[in-house]
Amino acid sequence: MPRVVIIGHTDVGRRTCALLAAQGISSRHLDDPSDVDIRAALTPDVDGVAVLLHDDMRALRYCLVVEHVRPGIRLFVAMFDGTARAQLERAVPNCVVLSPASIAVPSMVASAIAPEHVSVRRRSSSLEKRWVTIDAEPGVDQAIVRPFEIDGSLRVRGLLGMLRGQFHPYDAGSSVLLGGAFGLLLVILIDTLVGLRHDSLIRAIYDAARTTATISAPELADEPWLLVWGTIAALLVMGFTAAFAAGIVHHLISGRHVALVGRRVMPRSGHVVVAGMGQVGLRLAQELRALGVAVVGIERYPDAPGLPIARDLGIPVVIGDAVSRRVLRRTGLRNAVAIVAASSEERDNIAVAISAQAVAEAVNVVIRAGSDDAIDETTSLFHIGSVIDVNGLTSAFVAQSMTDAAPFAVIKVDDRVLAVDHAGLVTGQVPTGTNRCACT
Repeated sequence: MPRVVIIGHTDVGRRTCALLAAQGISSRHLDDPSDVDIRAALTPDVDGVAVLLHDDMRALRYCLVVEHVRPGIRLFVAMFDGTARAQLERAVPNCVVLSPASIAVPSMVASAIAPEHVSVRRRSSSLEKRWVTIDAEPGVDQAIVRPFEIDGSLRVRGLLGMLRGQFHPYDAGSSVLLGGAFGLLLVILIDTLVGLRHDSLIRAIYDAARTTATISAPELADEPWLLVWGTIAALLVMGFTAAFAAGIVHHLISGRHVALVGRRVMPRSGHVVVAGMGQVGLRLAQELRALGVAVVGIERYPDAPGLPIARDLGIPVVIGDAVSRRVLRRTGLRNAVAIVAASSEERDNIAVAISAQAVAEAVNVVIRAGSDDAIDETTSLFHIGSVIDVNGLTSAFVAQSMTDAAPFAVIKVDDRVLAVDHAGLVTGQVPTGTNRCACT
């Protein structure tokens, strides 16, 4: 009987083991093995190895050890870092390297912006249509793969939302910054108009700018209204300058995760809110951006490792708790297309979904699930949104990769997960809820 070695006691590993056992394939789990342990486990009857860890560097090391002990063996590695993934694929050609985010995000994209489809994903070949939808019925042998073009109205709504977000305050700090800046500009404008009574336009603007910058003040005629205005203007400049300086300091200290102008502004309509900017949330935001959909993220922790990546990708991120209705309102949820609760904590995702429905009842809600039964228990009581089982899809992908060629996609249809190849042929079907570990 064929055997598979699974490195890493993760939920995905346990569920993969259960799927393999259902197909008559035994598996063995190794938690943190040494090189000697791996060599001893890779007996001649072992046909494949799945490295399922949350640490890319450890996963890379184990993969290289396995390839050294058993060159050419069937190998799957869960890896998040794109650079390390590319290097590993070059070094070990027989290795399938993917992250759970890559496997599950197409289903999330479809649930968020095209709920009439099961999956929306990229084509791997540049010769084919870049984006496709995948749909299927339970028990069928052929899925329907069609080219996908995003609804033009959705793209226009997102563009208009981005335009409305330019120079639009998104929190108290940005309000103070913009209030101070526009206040100073208003004082310069009024001072320029006053100066036009006795000087040219250029001279009037020059004197107004110098006065506002407190460099010097022009001599005023002995007219009461001019003196009164000069006094008021001086006091206003003091206040606006203080507000502007405070806003600048707040903007710099806050990490500049949301901009006041440019790509990283807070969209005001036609966007998708992604709550949780971890590996899954970040990949989802990136895919939506590539489709032309406006996106705003929410991240609870200001030192989260994904924030610098989001800033480099031009994705605005609000720092705060997505369970808070105040934070959700700041993201413009009432005018959003959907909200995706993408945190790794399922109970937090349930709380986000409930808060989102309280803020915007009609918004489309997508929930990331994994190993927690709380999702099933809650959805059995009332509908809170579309549920995407990331770990279930990943384990089905890994199990298929251990027994056959790696599928093009895995999709959930009713109570089954289907593995589909590039032509749409269903190469494997497994029931959902298979998560009992049967390995040694």
